[in-house]
Amino acid sequence: MLIVIGISIAWKINELNDIRKNNIVQKKIYANLNEELHTNLRLLDGLIDEYPQKITYLENTLNYVGKNPSEITQGAKDTIINLFDKDVNLLDNSINSIVSTTKFEFIEKNDLKDLIILYPNKILLYKEQNEKIQAIVTNRIKPVLVNYISLADKFPDGKLKYERIKKMGTKSDYIGLLANKEYQNSIIDRILQTQIQLNNVKTLRGKTSTLITKLKLELD
Repeated sequence: MLIVIGISIAWKINELNDIRKNNIVQKKIYANLNEELHTNLRLLDGLIDEYPQKITYLENTLNYVGKNPSEITQGAKDTIINLFDKDVNLLDNSINSIVSTTKFEFIEKNDLKDLIILYPNKILLYKEQNEKIQAIVTNRIKPVLVNYISLADKFPDGKLKYERIKKMGTKSDYIGLLANKEYQNSIIDRILQTQIQLNNVKTLRGKTSTLITKLKLELD
């Protein structure tokens, strides 16, 4: 009888130790994911502010089409050649690790599991759309810019060492650039794709916020 009781107690202790270990692992998984999601939330908030500005700059570029050379001020030139092609990479290491490994088994709440399963697809949608925009910039806009814009414009005025190239070098042709059909179409396409990405970012921001709220309940 004493042997049976001893075995039962030992089994219970092992069970409690397993539960304790699982809780520690679960908390660590939640903490890592929570940190990643908060980083993404900050990045997404920045993009929600940034994308409308990009769209406005691109629309302003199109507004210079058909203007006289005298109307293309230095500010207008700066707007035209500013590509605004900063790349923002959202984090997905922790959540992909959860979805693709046994870590997923430590998630207890079904509603949290559902959110975690769907989240990587939203990140992938953002990445694919970002690649589309980058392709427009790299493969369509930049090649046209090279044909019409001289990098000598980047040199400051009044510097003796740059005087010759600025005076004798091939001049930039902003009017020709603005009249170029491929340039116009690529700018329009970029506006449309950026508007799509803005909607993607807003949706992803909502999903990220919801996940953070659910995780907070588990961490508290």
